[in-house]
Amino acid sequence: MKTTCKQARERLSAWLDGELEAQERREVAAHLEICPECRGELALLSRLDAALGTLEAPLPPRLPEKVLERLRPRRRYWWQSLAMAASLVLGIALGSILARDYYPYATANGEGEVLALEEFHDFPEGSLGAVMVSYQGDEINGS
Repeated sequence: MKTTCKQARERLSAWLDGELEAQERREVAAHLEICPECRGELALLSRLDAALGTLEAPLPPRLPEKVLERLRPRRRYWWQSLAMAASLVLGIALGSILARDYYPYATANGEGEVLALEEFHDFPEGSLGAVMVSYQGDEINGS
């Protein structure tokens, strides 16, 4: 089976570190012989590996433990989820109450105040506002 560039690039780091099985190593080596792009990628990885190998800065104490501790998911208490759900329900309820007060419906007997867009602006002929006002006029008139 022929190794693709994607497959070879996924294995280049392991190939450099000598972590591949013999068959995989042969497949990557065969691909590198025919692919200049992957050889360039290998050269970049080799330079990076050499540069990282020259670093002499000591690791801060307990660095691995601190990293692993930060990667662990934080414990979520049941009441936090309950508070989030209650906030969501409260927000939806208050929003619907406020929207009802700001946008009242016209009642069957004509009571209740509904403002038309034409009371706010003079719309130019053919504009979207004029079209909306004309449709609202048809709905209000019962057409």
